[in-house]
Amino acid sequence: MMILALEFSSAQRSVALARDGQPLAEASETTGGRGTDALGLVARVLAETGVARTAVEVIALGLGPGSYTGIRAAIAVAQGWQLANGAKLIGVGSVESLAAQAQAEKLFGRVHLAVDAQRGEFYVALWEITAHGCTEISPLKIVPATAIAALQATGEIYAGPEMARALFPSASRTAALAAQRREFVAGEKLEPVYLREASFAKAPVGRVL
Repeated sequence: MMILALEFSSAQRSVALARDGQPLAEASETTGGRGTDALGLVARVLAETGVARTAVEVIALGLGPGSYTGIRAAIAVAQGWQLANGAKLIGVGSVESLAAQAQAEKLFGRVHLAVDAQRGEFYVALWEITAHGCTEISPLKIVPATAIAALQATGEIYAGPEMARALFPSASRTAALAAQRREFVAGEKLEPVYLREASFAKAPVGRVL
């Protein structure tokens, strides 16, 4: 199964091409802004491997939490690909990719995986990482940044894109996770992982003279 994986949930955006979960090529960029050269990254991995767009059977993408703009860009690419080429789509939690990356970097033990949630808060999940597997101990929740600082002072391990122990989800890990699953979805069903209710400020209505 030829999988094209997109992971845009952090400042380190990446695209990977994998066959049955085994990476063939990966391209990445680090962005300090909101823009992502998504199609440029895709073109790089296809050119490196010589694989045609029509040979891609599955698009796997990281659904966050993380950069809402980045995740939405990945969803747009996946939806367009499905419409154009009929590829199957599968979403993977970006924290699962973080856990797999922690395992690859031999960051073993109980690890709090943290992602910036803005507003002085973080998304945090506790995982047990061993050489043989990764197990979620406590699911994602939103916690104040001050609580993380206090726990780090006690020796608790925190890792993630914005942590001192920097760890980024990668498209290669996303592809490997997707290869083990068959929960394919239609493009319109893809939604970012977002624990907050969406809130919008209504613009004031001015007087019409």
